[in-house]
Amino acid sequence: MKPAARLLVSACAAALLFGSAPALAQVGTPALDRTLAPIPAPQDVAYPGVITLDVDATDIDRRIVSVKQTIPVAGPGPLILLYPQWIPGAHGPVGPVDDLADLHITANGQPLRWVRNTVHTNGYQVEVPAGASSVEVAFKWLTPIEGAQGRIVITDEMLNIQWEKAVLYPAGYYHSQITVEPTLRLPAGWQYGAALDTRSFQNGVATFAPITLEHLADSPVFAGAHYRQIDLDPGGRSPVRLNIVADDAAMLAATDEHIALHRSLVQQADRLFGARHFNHYDFLLAVTDKLGGIGLEHHRSSENSVDTKYFTDRLGTIGDRDLLGHEYTHSWNGKWRRPADQLTPNLNEPLQNSLLWVYEGQTQYWGLILTARAGLLSKQQALDVFANTAAPYAEDNPGRSWRALQDTTNDPIIAQRRPQPWASFQRSEDYYREGSMIWLDADTWIREQTGGKKSLDDFAKGFFGVEDGDWDPAPYTFDTVTGVLNGVQPNDWATFLRTHLDAVGENAPTPNAGIERGGYRLVWRETPNDYSKALNAEYSRVDFAYSLGLSLNPAMRVTAVRWGSPAFEAGLRPGWEVVAVNGRTATAAGVSEAITAAKDPNVPVELMLKNGDRFRTVRFDYHGGLRYPHLERIEGTPDRLGDILAPRRR
Repeated sequence: MKPAARLLVSACAAALLFGSAPALAQVGTPALDRTLAPIPAPQDVAYPGVITLDVDATDIDRRIVSVKQTIPVAGPGPLILLYPQWIPGAHGPVGPVDDLADLHITANGQPLRWVRNTVHTNGYQVEVPAGASSVEVAFKWLTPIEGAQGRIVITDEMLNIQWEKAVLYPAGYYHSQITVEPTLRLPAGWQYGAALDTRSFQNGVATFAPITLEHLADSPVFAGAHYRQIDLDPGGRSPVRLNIVADDAAMLAATDEHIALHRSLVQQADRLFGARHFNHYDFLLAVTDKLGGIGLEHHRSSENSVDTKYFTDRLGTIGDRDLLGHEYTHSWNGKWRRPADQLTPNLNEPLQNSLLWVYEGQTQYWGLILTARAGLLSKQQALDVFANTAAPYAEDNPGRSWRALQDTTNDPIIAQRRPQPWASFQRSEDYYREGSMIWLDADTWIREQTGGKKSLDDFAKGFFGVEDGDWDPAPYTFDTVTGVLNGVQPNDWATFLRTHLDAVGENAPTPNAGIERGGYRLVWRETPNDYSKALNAEYSRVDFAYSLGLSLNPAMRVTAVRWGSPAFEAGLRPGWEVVAVNGRTATAAGVSEAITAAKDPNVPVELMLKNGDRFRTVRFDYHGGLRYPHLERIEGTPDRLGDILAPRRR
């Protein structure tokens, strides 16, 4: 873009935002019939009155949610209503404003014509007439019908109401200063779970206690025809409940043993953190293959979806084992202890993600640890998870050659969590996986330096386990983190962390140091570890990522190619179908056998591939055999990983 053009666009944007009519005329902006008022900055003052919000979710056949609001107003003049854009937990500007339709705004029974702000397109402006004490708002939330349109939130058996997708709110106020009184109408006979306090539930209409917009947006609802609630802390200090909806009533049949493991998760979290920052907590769990998949944190609840066999075939659904542990940890890490740059005044002010390696990375770590301590994963399964996490960083990791871990915290904004063509090189959202390895490194270092007397558990108590019962967000910065770490065991923690976060290429430290300090080494074997075998079977995956560099589905279609691998160097990409291996019809077993045979340097691996009407034959000069990650015990060293994974007795 030429400099003059940039100036023109900047002037246009300023005119739209601040309502400069002469500037609008000069630069030829859209022909709006009114001057746009500036969007007022949010102020930390109470909004006058209570907004009523009535949500009707009974039209499940057409997947349409109808919304009605009454919004008090202080007087005549411009009123700007905002549709939430920056969604906590999603870490980016992903509010689906295009799903809002049929918007009508009235005052005193008279229609008010609205106009959308052409720069801040989640903003709607109306002119409130004299004598009006409130405006009535009605619109429809047209939820996705097919997965290509977005995440499915309504099925014939269940629904997921996320309030920030069903509300408009007045600009100019902190969302913590706007009070909303919500009601929700459900299909006949349906039950629901939510962190909201229910005042009444009659004839399918749930009326909830008034709540701030901040907490409303953080308190979704799962509802369904097949519903069960389980008390996970009977007689405990504050209620912790598991609210389950399912595609079929038979899917709710959890055994006493399985329920006991979930109760152990709550108990182990108490023993780790030593405080609760909620007056009650509600796991919202969908057992489904129809509702869109989700794992999303909230302060007093979480949204989770699991395999339809989660309760009825516990051993066959290993992929969901650590989901609840991860999301529950977020009540402490991310929601109560919240990065200072995530504490924005409302849902349309941009948030920043610079500390996601704590928010998500440490949660990834604690989620696995708590899952193992509770018994939802065995020690060996957790060790296999560590092996799988360490494997991408064990050798020359392609993405680390050019991109620092810190920069991946921007991915929810710049990539918005879309699938990527070369994930191993783009290294999308590595603040989860590699971030968790930072905390294993810190944990084992503290244990080594103190002879096992202190650990990252002490950091958890010092960072999260204070101000018991308080659930107003407690902001933190990088210096807050290093300060608490130094209180556990003195170190140059700033350099320790920044080296992990900022270095690239040869200067990047191995994220796997904590593995060896923990008493294990990463090794490669010709068969997958047991956890990977179960996971690949559950998700129907065929994995040759660390040999040829290919991942396949059961139809032998290439789903991923590791950057720099033999497959990459051969010019392959996702989308090719393997049709033959060494002259025979392709099967997963056939590829495995060919790779094993090619350990003989005189034997190649030859694949015939098809993509549309194109065919290719590729000969791989690869002789490294099958390679899958495992952890191997280092004899004569302390089993620190074992200590980390062991359940806490008090």
